[in-house]
Amino acid sequence: MCGIVGYIGSKQAAPILIEALTRLEYRGYDSAGIAVADGNELSVVRAEGKLKMLRDRLGKEFPRGQRGIGHTRWATHGKPSDHNAHPHETDGVAVIHNGIIENFAELKNELKSKGRAFRSDTDTEVLAHLVAERLAQGDSFVQAVRSTLLRVTGAYAVVFMSKSDPQHLIAARVSSPLIIGLGDGENFIASDIPALLDHTRNIVALEEGELAIVSGSEVKLSTITGKSIERSSRYIDWTPAMAERGGYKHFMLKEIEEQPQVLVDTLRGRFNLEDAVLTLDEKEIFSTPIKRVVILGMGTSYHAGLLLQQYIERLARVPATIELASEFRYRDPVIEPHTLAIAISQSGETIDTLAAAKHAKTQGARLLTICNAQESSLARLADARLYTRAGIEIGVASTKAYTTQIAVGYLFALALAQHQHQLSKEMIHSRLRALLHVPKLMTDILDRADAIVPLAQAIKDNKGVFFLGRGNETATAYEGALKLKELAYIHAQGYAAGEMKHGPIALIDRHFYVIAIAPQQTGREKMLSSLQEVKAREGHIVGVISRDDKEMAQLCDLSFEIPEADSDLLPFLTCIPLQLLAYHVANLKGHDVDQPRNLAKSVTVE
Repeated sequence: MCGIVGYIGSKQAAPILIEALTRLEYRGYDSAGIAVADGNELSVVRAEGKLKMLRDRLGKEFPRGQRGIGHTRWATHGKPSDHNAHPHETDGVAVIHNGIIENFAELKNELKSKGRAFRSDTDTEVLAHLVAERLAQGDSFVQAVRSTLLRVTGAYAVVFMSKSDPQHLIAARVSSPLIIGLGDGENFIASDIPALLDHTRNIVALEEGELAIVSGSEVKLSTITGKSIERSSRYIDWTPAMAERGGYKHFMLKEIEEQPQVLVDTLRGRFNLEDAVLTLDEKEIFSTPIKRVVILGMGTSYHAGLLLQQYIERLARVPATIELASEFRYRDPVIEPHTLAIAISQSGETIDTLAAAKHAKTQGARLLTICNAQESSLARLADARLYTRAGIEIGVASTKAYTTQIAVGYLFALALAQHQHQLSKEMIHSRLRALLHVPKLMTDILDRADAIVPLAQAIKDNKGVFFLGRGNETATAYEGALKLKELAYIHAQGYAAGEMKHGPIALIDRHFYVIAIAPQQTGREKMLSSLQEVKAREGHIVGVISRDDKEMAQLCDLSFEIPEADSDLLPFLTCIPLQLLAYHVANLKGHDVDQPRNLAKSVTVE
C-alpha cells in the first residue's frame, strides 16, 4: 500500500524524495512526510492529506541534507493525521514502513513500561523505539536494526535512518515490496519502480527476509539474520514518460485510451499466425500434465480470472475453479496431483494473492502467474510467468491491466487447448486472427467515447445501480460495478442476469437504473427476458449492446453500441464503455478520479 522512498548520495535529498513520492502517491494519500539528515541534524516534516499538503508545509525552504527517507501513507493503524504520518522519529532514529506489525501492542506495552513515550497511534512507531533502545545499549546501527526486526512479526517494508550513522540507510522486507535503485555515487530505495525512473533503471529487488545496508557508493545485501547475499542488478526498460499524463486530465483516461496499443504489445511475439502455433514465454508450463487449474485473484484480477476459468473449460476442456485469494488458504482447499495454480495480480505484490499462491505451492501445485510487474514478489515466487506488458498503470482503478490480463489468459487457454488437442489448427488460426482485430475494434469504441457522457449524466445522482450480464459478460458486470463503486462512490452490484429474480428484483422501481451488458451472444433471449422484467417494474435500462440490435435498443432508455466480435472476445470491448462510464460519473461529481478515497493501487496488507 504505502509509498516508500529513500536517497543517499551527494545531492540534496529533499527535492528527490518529494519528486519520487509524487510518482508513488497512488499507493496511499492519507498523509505524507520526509526526514532528511545533514550530519547529525535530523529534520522531519509531515502533513495530513495528499502530497500537496506536505509541499505547502515545506514551502520554498526544503530541509538540507544528502540522505533522507520519505513516505506517503495509506492508513492501517491510526487515523490519518499529522502525528500518525510517517516518518516516525525518536532519539535520532527515523523509520518509514509499509505493512502491519502484528505484535506491536505487546512491544508497545513493553516499551511503555520502560518509560518510553509514544506520540502516534501507529504500529510503526515501536520500530523507532526498539532501534533507539538497542543503540542506547551500545549496538551499532545495523545490529540495532537486525535485533529489532528479529523481534517483529507481521508484514513490512521498512527503511531506517539514524543520526548515529551518517553513512547509511538500512532497508528490509518481509511480504511487502522494496527495491534498490543503483546510481553513480548515489543510491535509491523505493516500494515501486516509477519512483526511480528519473534517476536510474538499474535495480535490485529485495527478496523475502532480506536486508540492505545502503550507502552512496555501495549496497550490501544480507538476510535479516546476517547471512551475506550476492545478487546482480536488473535493467528496467520503462521510461519516465510512461509515468506522465501526456496532456490527459487524468491518468485513468490516458490508460483507458492506451488499451489498443498495450493489447498489441501484449500479443506481440506470442504466436505464429501462419502456422497457428502459440509461443508463450514459458514453455515449461506444459512440461507435465495439467489435469486441473485453480485460479487466484482479488478485485479486478479476480474478474479477469472469472473469464480465464470460462476460457480454459470451454476451449481446453480442463476443469478450472476461480478462488478469492483472501479466502483460499483459510478453507483448507484440496489440491490434486497435476494441479496448476494461476495467480493473477497487476502489481505482483497483492498480499492475499501472494499468500494463496504460496499455499498452493506448498500443497504441491505448480504456479503460473499473470502479472504486469517484472521482479515483483509473485513473479519471483512463480514457476512460470506470463507478463501482461501493460506498462505503468498509475490510476488506482485498474483498466488496461484488466484487458491485458484477459488477453494473456485467452492466449494461455488457447495454448492449453492446443496442448490438449482440443482445438484444430484451423480453429486456433481463426481465433488468433479474430484476436488480432480486437485493438482496431477497441479504437472504434474509444473514438466514440463522448457518447458515454449522457449515460453518465443519467446515473450520476442514483444511490444504487445493478449491472447485469450473462456468460462471459457476467465478469464484465462485476468489473463494471466495481469501477462505479471505486470512482463514483455509488453502491453498484454486478449480477448474472438470471440471479436478479432471486431477490435483487425487489429493488427495481421507477427510480432504479440497470446497466445491461447485452451484446449478441449465447443467452441473448434470456437476457431480453430479464430486461423485460426490469421494464415491467418501471426500471430504467442503460445498455451496452451490439451495433444494429434494434430489439435490444428499444428496451433500453439509453444505449452505447459496440462492434460485432466473437463472443469470447466481446469482454475486451464491453468493459471499455463501463470504464468510461465510471470515469465520467466520477468526473461529473467532482471526485478525484486517479486517487479515489480509502483505496490504494497495490494492497500489500491483509
